[in-house]
Amino acid sequence: MRESILTIPVTEIFEPKCGCPICCLRDTLEQRTVDYIMGAAMMEPDVRIETNRQGFCKIHFEQMRNCKNRLSLALMLQTHLQSLQKNVLNRQSIFEGKNAKQKRVSAVNNDCFVCDKIEWGMSRIMVTLFELYVQQSEFRDLFSQQELLCLPHYDMLTSACADHMDKNCQKRFREACSELTEKYLAGLEKDITHYCNMYDYRNTGADADWGNSKDSIERAIKFLTTR
Repeated sequence: MRESILTIPVTEIFEPKCGCPICCLRDTLEQRTVDYIMGAAMMEPDVRIETNRQGFCKIHFEQMRNCKNRLSLALMLQTHLQSLQKNVLNRQSIFEGKNAKQKRVSAVNNDCFVCDKIEWGMSRIMVTLFELYVQQSEFRDLFSQQELLCLPHYDMLTSACADHMDKNCQKRFREACSELTEKYLAGLEKDITHYCNMYDYRNTGADADWGNSKDSIERAIKFLTTR
């Protein structure tokens, strides 16, 4: 896959200061990869070799199915199914172990072309993010102004920073991450609590004030899962 497809200026994602910026990075990579695979890349032999071998997970099959070009998906499915018949379910050697076929099936079930490309792109973007945080005070300010970090990406950033920052910078970075996550969590918990309280009969009526709670379930799920 061409590296340019997964090249995203980090500051471009952080500038809107809306939602979790790492989720935005992931979503942008994901959409670019799906668009790429459903476009001209579908006919590129090296790409088809990879998609035939790896296949796709449920989430990305659904995203591809929702694209307009259903023929591209059908053609990829055709050769992927043929690859399963020939290289996975078909016995590869008279000397293969009794669990060899099951292991090949398991490998396919746990693989996804799009997931791999997202992981590849994110690993490189994270290096750039840490470098920007260490070297540029403007980016540190921009980072601290974000709306939130979701719980999984808080975990990802605070775990990975040790490999890219000295101890002093790590401390400052982790504190910034914690502030973003904890502040948003406090507001989210209040909104969920308010949503639950609105089902009390004393709070019903035409003038019932739901405040910011109506989408709190969806926001809580996204905060906890990135999706």
